[in-house]
Amino acid sequence: MSDLRTIEPLLGTFVSRSWDILGDHLLGIYLHGSAVMGCFHPAVSDIDLIVLVRHTLPDAVKRAFMDMTVELNASAPAKGIEMSIVRSAFCRPFVYPTPFELHFSETHLAWYREHPDDYIQKMKGTDPDLAAHFTVIRKRGQCLFGLPIEEAFGEVPRADYLDSIWKDICHADEEITENTMYLTLNLARVLAFLREGSVLSKKEGGQWAILHLPETFHPLIHAALSEYAGEGDVVYDPETARAYANAMLCAIRDTVSPDSQ
Repeated sequence: MSDLRTIEPLLGTFVSRSWDILGDHLLGIYLHGSAVMGCFHPAVSDIDLIVLVRHTLPDAVKRAFMDMTVELNASAPAKGIEMSIVRSAFCRPFVYPTPFELHFSETHLAWYREHPDDYIQKMKGTDPDLAAHFTVIRKRGQCLFGLPIEEAFGEVPRADYLDSIWKDICHADEEITENTMYLTLNLARVLAFLREGSVLSKKEGGQWAILHLPETFHPLIHAALSEYAGEGDVVYDPETARAYANAMLCAIRDTVSPDSQ
């Protein structure tokens, strides 16, 4: 069962300190990912946030915001905070791939600590993943502060969303033995979207797969769901994982409509 009580104080602090740093630049803060999809587990989940701003931010403001985020990240769950700052001009109407002002996740922590000026200069550009994040926000997200979601985010075209989620799994046949849980569940939710239009969490994707995919893959999917729920050590059969990835990629390619290719 999802438990958000552990992060509610941190979210409140993030919002108040974001306002202290950004002031009138700040238009909204939005929660997405497992925390809004009923499958947040402190031991295995990160906190996914989008920060919406009016204008390009000066480097000094970015530095102050990063210092605040890193400080709060130290008291976050194990996988930490994943955060992107995006200008409102790129959210409504939606622009793809979406430019971002600043990004942070646990994987970038050492870079920022060791070379903060370099980080501030280079951590900007475009991110195709934002199409998927904005889709989740529009369907199931939570506004923590600022503009209502329907005012802040325009519709993400189906082709852009498909391109975003395809980039995440297109090499699954080569990578699944290294990242089995993530790719097993993500492949399932991509196929679920293509067949039914459902925007699912990883957990929901796995549950969908149990109902719709051949029984030969059920042990793999159950194992991935167990790992995602933080239920201890899980052992995967690499041959089954590779067969699953190949079968799912074929099914996804076969399901994509001609106007989305």
